[in-house]
Formats: sequence, C-alpha cells, structure tokens
Amino acid sequence: MNISMDLMNKTSKHPCYSEKAHEYARMHIPVAPKCNIKCNYCNRKYDCQNESRPGVTSSVMTPEKALKHYIDMKEKVDKLSVVGIAGPGDALANFEEVEKSIELIKAYDEEVTFCLSTNGIALPDYMKQIVELGVNHVTITINAIDPEIAANIYKFVIYRGIRYQGVEAGRIIINNQLEGLKFLAMNNVLVKVNIVYIKGENEDHIEEVVKKTKELGACMTNIMPLIPVKNTPFERKERVTQEEILKMRKKCEKHLQQMYHCKQCRADAVGRLNGKGCCNKKEIS
Repeated sequence: MNISMDLMNKTSKHPCYSEKAHEYARMHIPVAPKCNIKCNYCNRKYDCQNESRPGVTSSVMTPEKALKHYIDMKEKVDKLSVVGIAGPGDALANFEEVEKSIELIKAYDEEVTFCLSTNGIALPDYMKQIVELGVNHVTITINAIDPEIAANIYKFVIYRGIRYQGVEAGRIIINNQLEGLKFLAMNNVLVKVNIVYIKGENEDHIEEVVKKTKELGACMTNIMPLIPVKNTPFERKERVTQEEILKMRKKCEKHLQQMYHCKQCRADAVGRLNGKGCCNKKEIS
C-alpha cells in the first residue's frame, strides 16, 4: 500500500493510529444506534455515567446535532483533529446517518479527519461508499478467522435482512470482514484491526488473526482485553490481566505493528488519549 502524503499527515494527527499524536484530540459522535450482530460480550447501555467502554453513550445524536456538537467542541478542545464514529451500534448498520454526519461536518471543516469503526459484516455493501466519502481510517473488529471459534463469540449476525447463527454466521462475518479489509487497504484506507482477547475462546487463535489481517493489508492490530459486562453471556469470563495483554501484543508484534495506548473509549468520548478521564463523556483533557 502506497500511502499518500496527505494521508500520512492526517495519520500523524490521529491519536488512535499514532502514539506520537497524543497531543491531538478526537471526538466520537454517537450517531449509529442500530447494530447488525450480537456479540456475547456486548451490552449497549445508552446512559451510564460510571462506565467507560465501547457501546456506552448518554444519548444518540442526529447528524445535525452531531454537527452542532462538533462546532461546540472545536471551540473548547485544543487540537481537535479527528471525528470518529464508533457506535453505540455499528456504523454500517446506520450508514445513512453516518454519511450525512460526515458530509455536514466536512462542509464545515475540510481539514478534519474522519474514521469509523465497524464489525465488518456489511463492508461488502458499503466499502466503495466509504472510499468515495473520503474516510481514510477504518477500524474493523475481527475476533476470529475460524468460523467455529467465531460461532462461540457471536450469538447471531444479520446480513442483508437475514439472521444467521452458529458456524454459518461465523463464516459469513469472517468472509465479509476479510473482503472489506482487502478492498479498503487497496484503496488507500488505513485499516486497524481490533481483536478482543477472550479467555477460553480465542486466546490461542489471536496470532493467526494478526497474520491473516497483515496479509490482507491491515496497518496495525489492537488487541484489547475482554470487559466482562453484566447481563451478557460472557459476564463470568475470567478477566485478562495487563501482563497477559502485554505478552500477547509482544508475541504478535513480530508480525504487525501493535497498538499499546488504546483506552477502550465510550461512543461519545471527547479529548486526548492521555490523562485522567480522557475517555469519559465529553471529557476535555
């Protein structure tokens, strides 16, 4: 992948893609409430002041509200360089709202960098539009490349209006994720792959995920510990220690660049990735 100078410049100011960009801030706009899969570790609570994790937000915004919020935060947050769409559901399950939000904010500020996070199941349907929108950074959560392992992680997936379960669901989501990753990487989009480290499910498989995603053009992987959440099938899963996460990242670093500074932020987070409370709702650090 040949990275343009413009993309290199944008990446140098993107705190999730460059650890050296810690002086720059990002904001997540929660414009994507719907989701098209059910992960066994996910509970999308909309209003939880005391939780900072993916899927949590205090409210869902319309594209117009997201623009107003961006304008407000741009005045208050120094070096706000990135707008991300990371939920509380999946960006591509809400593509109309996501597209409009990006267009409105881009019309106001041509310099801002956009990124979005997705589970990837709908990538074959939207990957061309992502490129056409000018989104240069995409994060795909890929927890397995073996359908049998994936079948234990996802309760079900919905693709083109049809609900799938078990190994068939695993096969569909993996095929779509990998197809989308390859296409985006070939079209000058930097793709980061998130992998949730789940004890008893994929810990012996993570290195294979890293190898495969590198082969298809991923620029880095972000191996994150499972956060056991109440009222989910994985609520009693053993927590992954910081030592175990570090060991896994070091093991996989020989294949592909690893992210060490992820804070597993809320869907409405604002601020820098360093400093106390940086991932809380509308936190300015």
